[in-house]
Order: sequence, then C-alpha cells, then structure tokens
Amino acid sequence: MPQAILLQDVEQLGERGEVIDVSKGYLRNFLIPRKLAEPATKGSIEAAQRRREAAERAVADAQTKARDSAELLNRTVLTIAHQAGEDGRLFGSVTAQDIADAIKEARGITIDRHDIRLGEPIKTVGTRMVEVEVTTGVIATVKTMVVEQK
Repeated sequence: MPQAILLQDVEQLGERGEVIDVSKGYLRNFLIPRKLAEPATKGSIEAAQRRREAAERAVADAQTKARDSAELLNRTVLTIAHQAGEDGRLFGSVTAQDIADAIKEARGITIDRHDIRLGEPIKTVGTRMVEVEVTTGVIATVKTMVVEQK
C-alpha cells in the first residue's frame, strides 16, 4: 500500500501532516484531486516532520506567552472611573468591553471581550475580581475597582 501525507484533516483518516497508508486508487482518485493528500516520498515525509515540529514549537511558545500574560494580569489592578449617583449606582454600567479596553490601556495586552467572564455588567461602585481567559485553559483574575468619576 502506498503512503500519503495528509494536507488537511480528513475525517476517519487522520490529521494534517500525518503519514497514512491508503490504497493506490483512493489516493489517486480521491485524495490528490481534492488536495487532501500528497504521495509520501522520503523528502516530503521529512518536510512534514519539520512542519509538525515547528507547529508544536509555535504552540508551546504561545502557551508560554499566555502564561506570562496571565501572571501579569494577576498582578494588575484596574481602576475604571464612571459617573455614579449619590447611592453608588452607576449611570450606565461597566461592561466586558470597558474592562478589555482598560487592560489594553494599562498593560498593552489585547483581550477579546468574549474572553472576559463577567456574569452581568457592573452597575455599582466597588471592587470586583474579574476572570479573564487569556487563551484556552489559561485564566487570570484581574482586580477591578470601579470608582466614582469626579
């Protein structure tokens, strides 16, 4: 059976970059015309291995950078000034987007507003601990102080 290197994830066959055994007809008539695989040669197997190693290094570097960002955010205290009434209730609210903007301004780290775990918008003056998902599986807790704007 000839070997092939998958160029894309193929259901029930394998993931991108994997070397698989397939029948000659399946490779020639299905995988190659759809650009899902290429025939495996010694050089292409080595190139696929190098690409896989480079991708693994890139993922490891991204995880390290995310952990460093999470450590920085854990030490961060955000102060957000907002107009408030006499009883401490805000005119409007502090949303996840406001917190993302404050993080960007304070630390230069870009966080998507969907990655900020804020059950509901903050509507009163006070201090909250807000969870921020820097990347999948890496969560930081940011101390957020909402103060009355003078």
